[in-house]
Parts: sequence; structure tokens; C-alpha cells
Amino acid sequence: MTTNHSRLGSPRIHSWEDVTKKWLTRDVLLISLSAFFADAGYQALIAGFPIFLVLYLKAPVYYLGIAMAFAYGIGSLFAYFGGKLADKYGKKKIAILGNIFIPILSFTGFASIASEAAALFSAGWWARNFRTPARRAMIGDISTKLDKSRVYGFLNALDVSGGVVAVIYLSLGIYFGVAFNIIFLATAIPILISSLCLFLVSYKGLPRRNVVHEIKRKGRIATKAIKSKVQTYRSVIVATGIYGLSFYSMSFPVLTIAQESKDIYGVLSYLVFLIVSAIFGYIAGIVFKKAVRNLSIFGYIMAGIGSLILGLSYAFGLGIIVSYFGIFLLGIAAGTIETLEPTIISIIKNRHSSASGMGSLTASRSAGLFMANIILGFLYFEGPLYAYSFAAFMAVLAGIVLLTFGREP
Repeated sequence: MTTNHSRLGSPRIHSWEDVTKKWLTRDVLLISLSAFFADAGYQALIAGFPIFLVLYLKAPVYYLGIAMAFAYGIGSLFAYFGGKLADKYGKKKIAILGNIFIPILSFTGFASIASEAAALFSAGWWARNFRTPARRAMIGDISTKLDKSRVYGFLNALDVSGGVVAVIYLSLGIYFGVAFNIIFLATAIPILISSLCLFLVSYKGLPRRNVVHEIKRKGRIATKAIKSKVQTYRSVIVATGIYGLSFYSMSFPVLTIAQESKDIYGVLSYLVFLIVSAIFGYIAGIVFKKAVRNLSIFGYIMAGIGSLILGLSYAFGLGIIVSYFGIFLLGIAAGTIETLEPTIISIIKNRHSSASGMGSLTASRSAGLFMANIILGFLYFEGPLYAYSFAAFMAVLAGIVLLTFGREP
């Protein structure tokens, strides 16, 4: 006689497919593939832009900081309003709308002066920030609380894997002497495929009438658990803002290693960063159950240690291996942060306000980035050790703030 497991209790899991089918739905895969193809495009710009701007257009290094601040600073506003509009008009619509304008940055290589290059890069980056909260909220909305960290880890893994592909073809292009304008223009192809993936997502959102009911319900129930969630949410937003002050564009490490060795090693350092971030982000989504604590230690504080190692290595001539170790630690930190930050926000915020929460998260980070890239640009002009030491201090401070005031959701 056969046993009906569905009647006796929970069904047994026999295969990997049984595990993945519970969280790896069609929409989760499509949204993650959209992230993969988007990064397979614009990450080549992130890695190649500092070399193109400083070494080819002959802009001073502090101009790189100003350009990045311009992109990230104004991008914080796009992220904030993108999240608000996504909750109001639909997450899928806003995600697609932002995504289709990202290829503007693909024309950066045709710029003949630094200001023109910065403007083209920034416009595409603003579109990217505009769609990010909506995309993050979509994938959180279709996942259960128990699966959120795994899903965001998977999203980050594909996201960063796309970046790995981008850096590989960028490196090959540089090695074989392909012009930057051709390489950058080619990035538009995967970004457009990314938009197609979002278009194919079947997620339709939630009925708007439930929003009023949810607000009234929360107004009636002011429990200790809700107050704890509010405290944790505020702690994460403040901590990520402080961390943003340390979160320089990876253009700086690429430039640092290129200056102490060769252009190709600078670009390849970004490849190492992306690979480590992809692997460790996925592991963090499965292993780390104490999200706040691990975000503080393996995210923010680890980033501070990695930054300090980079600065010391350059200042004292410790060699490229030590610099790459700093990159390795930054990769661990980035993977942890990109997985656990949205996990915490997705758990704390309900589905009707999830995009706004993600928008505030991105905006807080980008606001910090605005100041960070200006400060680090001028500090780097005086000496890389000054820049990386400042970044290390702010990252560790962010970790301490979250450890002190955050509560596990």
C-alpha cells in the first residue's frame, strides 16, 4: 500500500528540484535574470569608466569623485521617488520604465570631454536607481518570509554574475585593443534583454484598496513587535546612510591597482570582487539567520577592514596580492550587504509599502555615496591611504550603530 504523505504530514523532499520549486518560481527566475543581463551591461561601464575618464580623457582623479557623486547623489532622489511611484502605480511598470532608459550610459564612450562622459554615465545611472526599489520589492513580494534571504541571495548571485561577464568581455576588449566607445556601446544589448525579462514577469501587484485597510489596521494595533520593527527599520536606514559615506565607487580600487601595476590588473580586481560577492552573497542568504548581526559584522565592519588593507597596501608598497586580499574582503562585505539589507527591509515592510522601503534604503545609501565620492576624490588626490582610512572608519561606525540599535526582525 502506498503512503499519501500529503495526508499524514509534510511531504518528504526527494530531490534538488523539490527544494527549488518552493522558492525558485518563474517570476523569481525572470527577475533574477533581468538583474543578470542588466549587470552584464552596465558593470562594464563601472569598471571601464575610471580608466576612460582619467587615463584617456586626462581628467584629474578628483574629477572622478565629482562625477560619481553627481551620479549617485542625484540618483538618490530617483531611487526615493521610484519607490514611492512603484507602490502607487505598480512595481512592474516602474521597474520596466527605469530599466529601458539605462542604455543611455552605453554612449559614454563617444564623449570627447570629461563633463560629457560624466553626464551620459549619470543619466543612465539615474534610470538604474529609479527602477531598483521596484525590482527589489517585486521579488520580495512573491517570496515567503522564510525564503526571502535565499531569494535575495540568489538575486544577488545572478546580479553579480552578470557583472563578472561584463568585466570579462571588458578585459578582453582592452587586451585586444578594442576602442572604449565600441565596448561601451555593446553594453546596450544585454540591458535591453534585461528589460524584456521584466516585461515577461507575470506579477501584477496588489489591489490598491487594501492599502487603506492596512494603514487603519496598523493604526489600531501598536504592539511591541511593530515598534521593534520600526526601530530596526530606522537603524538599517541610518546605518546604510553612514555606510554610504564609506562606500566609494569601485572605480577607486580599480584605479588604485591600475596605478600600482597595469590597467588589466585593475580591471581584473573588479572581476575578483564580483565573483566573491556573488558566491558569498548566495551563501549568506542560506546560512545567516541573524540578519542584523551578520549584516553589521560581515557586511559593514568587513568592508571597513577591506578598505584599510587597500590603503595600507598602496601606501607601503605591500604588493598586488595584499591589495587583492582587500578586494576579497570587500567582495564578502558587498555580497552580505546586498543580500541581508533588502531581506531585512522586505520582512519589516508590508507588501503595500515594500517599494517605498527599498527606495528609502537605496536613497540613504546613495545620499552617503554623494558625499563619499566627493570626499574620497579629494582625499585620494592627497593620497589613497587618506581616502581608504576615512572609508574604513565610516564603515566600522555603520556596523557599530546597527549592532547597538538594531533588533532581529
